[in-house]
Amino acid sequence: MAKTKQSRLLVEERRRRIMDLLEAQERVTVEELVARFSVSAVTIRGDLDALASAGAVVRSHGGALKRVDAPEDMPITVKETLHHAEKLRIGHAACQMIRDGETIMLDSGTTTAEIARQVKFLKFQSLNVITNALNIAMELANLPNVRLIMIGGILRQMSYSLSGPHAEQTLRALHADRLFLGVDGLDPEIGLMTPDVLEAQLNAIMIQVSREVVVVADSTKFHRRSLSVIAKLDAVHKIITDDGVSPEMVAALRARSIEVILA
Repeated sequence: MAKTKQSRLLVEERRRRIMDLLEAQERVTVEELVARFSVSAVTIRGDLDALASAGAVVRSHGGALKRVDAPEDMPITVKETLHHAEKLRIGHAACQMIRDGETIMLDSGTTTAEIARQVKFLKFQSLNVITNALNIAMELANLPNVRLIMIGGILRQMSYSLSGPHAEQTLRALHADRLFLGVDGLDPEIGLMTPDVLEAQLNAIMIQVSREVVVVADSTKFHRRSLSVIAKLDAVHKIITDDGVSPEMVAALRARSIEVILA
């Protein structure tokens, strides 16, 4: 069992690094990847085929190309491979804000999932966690010091998230000290955005029932627009992002009394 888990982690890490290479150079070859990772051509072709099937890359003869027409809404398994190093740092910075005995809320998403993974290493006596994400719940389910509150609702398989009227009704009866909110787009004029209408409605209620709102988003989300507006930036207290965000954007956000943390 341990060997199987380790092998799966190695596969996931290799595929993340392939995606990082494509971000940097837009094209990779099987031959190049075989040399870099010291695995067989069959293994690399399997990686590229899996990434292509998930919509993350475009297969080409002898390799793969970066998708320039990537869909706005991608499966969470694909999103996990993107900007992984930045999400690790953002997750670590977010965990520094959490205090013993608090009630925190984790929205669905790959950056918030990274927060959940790192919560495991915090030395707390107790922590209440509210979430609408199945993958986040599974990360926290076995922790004896975490009281997990799952919001019911309709499952959206693309993001492993629950939303809809039942989720909204449950959420309105709860309160959180701090919300960690992942977004697909952040535009200074429009606000926080996501591609799914039901998730946008649920996220808006999350903001209403939380004392503090912390947006966690890597720098690629800035100036990106999506279908559904969650809220204006006036609802945000803090933003944790990476150092890829422009100094002008950071200054503009701080001028609006939003604390910006660069991880």
